[in-house]
Amino acid sequence: MTAYTGQNLTDALKSNGLTDWQDRQDSIGTRLLTGDFATGLELVNKIGAAAEEAGHHPDITLTFPHVDIQLTSHDAGSVTERDLDMAGQISELAASAGVKADPDAD
Repeated sequence: MTAYTGQNLTDALKSNGLTDWQDRQDSIGTRLLTGDFATGLELVNKIGAAAEEAGHHPDITLTFPHVDIQLTSHDAGSVTERDLDMAGQISELAASAGVKADPDAD
């Protein structure tokens, strides 16, 4: 299992088209601008279903008016291919819901 850190992680995010995700040291994260709580809740439920299917679970914070997502592989202590794959699925779910990301927001 490849662990991604530093420039290696930045390059992996870019090469996987995950420009809506940022390196957060031992994890990757993004903020999804849902605009309202109901849209956020619906998106969180879809992300939860995808995470269950993949067997890889993000840390999710649902607030009004956004959802914050963090991904890491705890067994590796860093970001791995599983996180990049899950990030791609989450980005697709957000895009299909018409939700934009602001990955630089904290």
